[in-house]
Amino acid sequence: MPDPATYRPAPGSIPVEPGVYRFRDPHGRVIYVGKAKSLRSRLNSYFADIANLAPRTRQMVMAAGSVEWTVVTTEVEALQLEYNWIKEFDPRFNIRYRDDKSYPVLAVTLNEEYPRLMVYRGARRKGVRYFGPYSHAWAIRETLDLLTRVFPSRTCSAGVFKRHRQIDRPCLLGYIDKCSAPCVNRVSAEEHRRIVLDFCDFLAGKTDRMIRDLERRMNKAAEELDFERAARLRDDVGALKRALEKQTVVFGDGTDADVVAFADDELEAAVQVFHVRGGRVRGQRGWIVEKSGEPGDSDGQEQLVEQFLTQFYGDQAELGGAADESTNPVPRQVLVPCLPGNTDELATWLSGLRGSRVSIRVPQRGDKRALAETVKRNAAGALAQHKLKRAGDFTARTAALQSIQDALGLADAPLRIECVDISHVQGTDVVASLVVFEDGLPRKSDYRHYAIREAAGDGRSDDVASIAEVTRRRFYRHLQDISHPTELAPEGKSRKFAYPPNLYVVDGGAPQVNAAQAALDELGVTDVAVIGLAKRLEEVWVPSEPDPVIMPRNSEGLYLLQRVRDEAHRFAIAYHRSKRSKRMTASALDSIRGLGEHRRKALVMHFGSVARLKEATVEEITAVPGIGVATAKAVLEALGVPVDSDAPEPVVSDDHSRASG
Repeated sequence: MPDPATYRPAPGSIPVEPGVYRFRDPHGRVIYVGKAKSLRSRLNSYFADIANLAPRTRQMVMAAGSVEWTVVTTEVEALQLEYNWIKEFDPRFNIRYRDDKSYPVLAVTLNEEYPRLMVYRGARRKGVRYFGPYSHAWAIRETLDLLTRVFPSRTCSAGVFKRHRQIDRPCLLGYIDKCSAPCVNRVSAEEHRRIVLDFCDFLAGKTDRMIRDLERRMNKAAEELDFERAARLRDDVGALKRALEKQTVVFGDGTDADVVAFADDELEAAVQVFHVRGGRVRGQRGWIVEKSGEPGDSDGQEQLVEQFLTQFYGDQAELGGAADESTNPVPRQVLVPCLPGNTDELATWLSGLRGSRVSIRVPQRGDKRALAETVKRNAAGALAQHKLKRAGDFTARTAALQSIQDALGLADAPLRIECVDISHVQGTDVVASLVVFEDGLPRKSDYRHYAIREAAGDGRSDDVASIAEVTRRRFYRHLQDISHPTELAPEGKSRKFAYPPNLYVVDGGAPQVNAAQAALDELGVTDVAVIGLAKRLEEVWVPSEPDPVIMPRNSEGLYLLQRVRDEAHRFAIAYHRSKRSKRMTASALDSIRGLGEHRRKALVMHFGSVARLKEATVEEITAVPGIGVATAKAVLEALGVPVDSDAPEPVVSDDHSRASG
C-alpha cells in the first residue's frame, strides 16, 4: 500500500477556500470524494496522524495514491458537485445509500391508452404515476385486491390484454367484476381512464370525498328499494375503509414529510425513513451503511444527516416521473434527529430539487416527535438485527478467505476473486461469463459476458481455447486501463477493471488452468494467482503442477470457491440460452420462401414469441399485415405444426397471392 507521505501535497499548496476533493488509488481510480469549507484544514487532517483516524478513513488514506481538489464559490455549489462526483465515480469508500433490495411501488401507467395498475421496481418513467414505496410487494397486491372491487381497473400485462382482445373474452378478473374489461369493450377507453384517475385520487389522499359520495349513492339506492345495488355500494365503502386502516394517520394536518432517524456505533449506522404523505404513512425504507468518519467532524450524526440528505434526495429527484405534488420525491418537510452545520445550504439545494420551499427541522413535541421516536426505535432494531447476522456472515467469509490463502500459499487473502466459465452446445453459440466476488460477496455490477470469437477442434479444445481468449481479453483491458487511463475512461469514470483480481478461477482442470496462465504470461501479468476448480471431485488445480490441491470437504474456503464457480456457471448458462433462443428463432423462420426480415419481425411482434406463433391458426396468422394463406401454412410447417392442406382456403384479397409468392 502507498505511504500517505509520498503523495501529501506540499505545505501551503492547498487553498483555504471551500471546495470538493478526490482521493485516487495508484491505478487512477477515484476511491473517495468529500467537500470542506476550508480545503487546507480538511486535507491536512488526513495526513496529521494516521493512528488517530477512524478505521475506514485510515484504510482509505493507505489505499490512495494521490489527492486533487476543485475550488468552488458557495457551499450549495459544493453540495451539488460532491453529489455529481459520487454518482459519476462510485467511490468505494463513500457511503452509498443503496437499498439491499429494490423497494416496490404501485405504478399507474397513465401514458397508455388503457392505463394499468402494477407492482413496479426500477427507474421512474415519464407519464407514469407512482405510489409508495411499500416494504413488500404483497402489500401492494393486497391493496390492489381491496381497491379493484371499487375501482375495477386493468392489472394485466400487455400480452395478456392483447390475447384476450383477440379471443374477445375477458379474464377471470373481468368475470368477477375486479376489472372493467376494457379488452372486450365493456367500457370505453375514456371510461376506463376515469376509473383509474379516481383510483389515483383515492391513493393521493382524496379519500373523504369518495367515501361520502359512495355512502350518498348507497342511501339513495336503499331509498329506491334497489337493495342489491345498495349492498354492493356498502361493500365498496367497507373495502375503502379497510384500505385506509392500513395507512395510519399520524399527522392530522395532512403534512407531507419524511421522518429520518439513525442508530449508530463506532463503525456502522442504521438509517430508517418513514414517508408521510397527506398525514398518512405511505412507505418505509432502511439502510445499513459503514461510517466514513471524516477527520474534523465533531458530531458523526450531523455528518450522517448531511450525507443522507444529499445522496438520497439527489438520487430520488433524478428518478423523476412525479406526475403531481403528491408523488414528488422531495417532501415539504424533512424531520431529522439533528441539524447539520450547513442546514440553510441543504434546504436551498433541496428546494431547487423540489421546485418549492423545503424545510429541515428537528421535531420537538407532539405527533411529529412521537413518530420520530418510533422511527428511531426501528433504526435501533435494524442495527441490532444486522449485527447479529453480520457477525456470523463476517466470521464465515473471513474464515473462507483465510482458508483459501493457506491452502494455496498466497501472500494475502484473496479479497477480489474473479471466475470464468464457458457455455456451449457441441461447439455452437460459445459464450463465457466472468463473475466477481469482493470480500466474499458477489459484485454483480462488475459481471461480464463474452461472445467467443475463436473456435478450434473438439469440445475439449474449444474450452481451453475459449478460456485463453477470455483471459487475454480481460487482462488486456486491465493493462490498457493502467497505461491509458484517460483514453478508455475519461476522468476515471466506469473503470471497473482497473483493479486486478487477487485470485483468478477457471472452471476446469489442468488444461484450462495452464491455458489461462499462458495467456497471463503472454501479457506479462505476474501478480495474479490462477487456479482451476474441477467439477467431478472438486479438485483445485494450480498451473504447472501434476497433482491438484485437495481442500477438506467441510472447508469454508472450498464452499466459497464452489459458490463462485456455480455463480459463473449460472451466469454463462443464462447468456447462452438467450443467445441460442435468438438464433433458433431466426433459423426457424429464415428458410420460409416469401417471408422477409420485416414480415418475420411483424410475426414475432404480433404473437410475442415463436411458442405462441406455433399455437396460432392459419386465419390468425393471416391477420398479420402482409401475410397470405400460403405463407401462413409455410410458417406452421416450418415450425413443425401439421396443416390440413385439404381444408378450404378462406377468401382473401389479391395481395395475398403476391405476399405468399
